[in-house]
Amino acid sequence: ANIDTLVTQGHLILGPASGIQACGDIGPGRMLEPNDLVHALEQQLAAGPLAGQTVMVTAGPTHEPLDPVRYLANRSSGKMGFAIAAEAARLGARVILITGPVHMDAPRGLHCIRVETADQMLEAVLRDLSGVDLFIGAAAVCDVRPTTVSEEKLKKSKDDLSSIALTENPDIILQVSTHPNRPATVIGFAAETSDLDARAREKLDRKALDWIIANDVSQGQVFAKDHTACRLIGHSAEDIHFTGTKETVARELFDQLLPILIERT
Repeated sequence: ANIDTLVTQGHLILGPASGIQACGDIGPGRMLEPNDLVHALEQQLAAGPLAGQTVMVTAGPTHEPLDPVRYLANRSSGKMGFAIAAEAARLGARVILITGPVHMDAPRGLHCIRVETADQMLEAVLRDLSGVDLFIGAAAVCDVRPTTVSEEKLKKSKDDLSSIALTENPDIILQVSTHPNRPATVIGFAAETSDLDARAREKLDRKALDWIIANDVSQGQVFAKDHTACRLIGHSAEDIHFTGTKETVARELFDQLLPILIERT
């Protein structure tokens, strides 16, 4: 709670890092390595084009518990969202990265909040939304969750696993785009297996987004891969196609958006 208060006030939090500590424990608590501290400070002190702006990025999947062992999830690795957050920090923005369960360390020079469920992600988003200039919803949030969570592991022998009741999860990006503290720019993602263009444009309008980034995931490509192919779709301009590593795509994405983002804020 103390760290969240400092971040809300605009302070940069560097660390802690994880590893072997002086007491012999292993886990978070170490000071960042000196080179990492220097790199993070260079990012903050550089007069980048997004200096003075706050960018919030959601990334990764959500895990929706069914019992203490099982959960509903999807194939998202969080790599694209992490690449976008890292690029925004490199450009001088104050970055808040809210991520579901992923197997990656947070990029340097930003504030990372780790959550598990869609409800937790929504809570984290709304808690820090005030003052955000750009919101990019790259997280692959589960559309549904089990209506009830069993306190004990469900057994095939006595529980009916074929008819699990599901409840719709909150629509995080819609709540952001219609919020009284709506950021100046809201960008979403559309991962589709068919009719990519039509479905992405429908989502762009229905969720009141400024842009949407559309991915074809019909053959399992993109998820957990280092490379991606996507297109940036807006309300009036022509689509812009990107192909390459996710870090390269993040850089090219901001190259296209920077003039508009700066003008809007």
